[in-house]
Amino acid sequence: MERRVAERLRGALGPLGLEPHAFKVGWYNAVVQPAFHLPYPDDTLAFVILSTPSMFDKALKPFVKKERSKIIRDPVDQCISYHLSRVKEKFPDQRVDVMFDYEILPSRKPKFLAQTAAHVAGAAYYYQRKDVKHDPWGKKIYGVCIHPKYGGWFAIRSLLLFPDIQVLFLEQPAPVDCVSTEEKRIELLEQFNFHWQDGRYRDIIEVKERYSEEQRVYFATPPAERFRLLGLTQEAQRIEFQ
Repeated sequence: MERRVAERLRGALGPLGLEPHAFKVGWYNAVVQPAFHLPYPDDTLAFVILSTPSMFDKALKPFVKKERSKIIRDPVDQCISYHLSRVKEKFPDQRVDVMFDYEILPSRKPKFLAQTAAHVAGAAYYYQRKDVKHDPWGKKIYGVCIHPKYGGWFAIRSLLLFPDIQVLFLEQPAPVDCVSTEEKRIELLEQFNFHWQDGRYRDIIEVKERYSEEQRVYFATPPAERFRLLGLTQEAQRIEFQ
């Protein structure tokens, strides 16, 4: 069952520059604090959805062109939501729950820890302070996921959960440890924590694909000004910020 679902998801999401990676809810719940547990049985099938560099051209720009009159807040979030709602339609006999990376609980905590989900699914390695043996920092250090193909040029967008599908024998893939030396891990975490604006951490490894210049400009632009880069009207911007 998991293979059939995964193949259907890859067929639907791959042409959009989106990557689904399967995991069991129990893998995730085993490594996060109870406050972040997903409220499903341990063997529940889930997928973490990544956006790759090609998503901008394959999904976002066509979505904006087609749905421009309906875009009233964040084009990327609405694009992802739109396409995942279409994906749900491909499973008419299954319950499919969706969680997005920007959603929060009443406690103001995120609905799920995106980087942890990517790590347990084997999609990207979540490098943290504990991955450095000789800690040189005396302050809080945030971790960051690195993809073996895209480095830091990707994003974790959502989870798809299939509550009616239990996968007892799904094997957990290990994420690729592509930043394997102590020196490089320190460099990565320092670049991400202290110089994240310049994006150097994204190229900590040799990548096979990165964001286009147009895409870099888009994400480097303050959200309130991104509408014009996609050719959206001032009216859409006014609706956005009412």
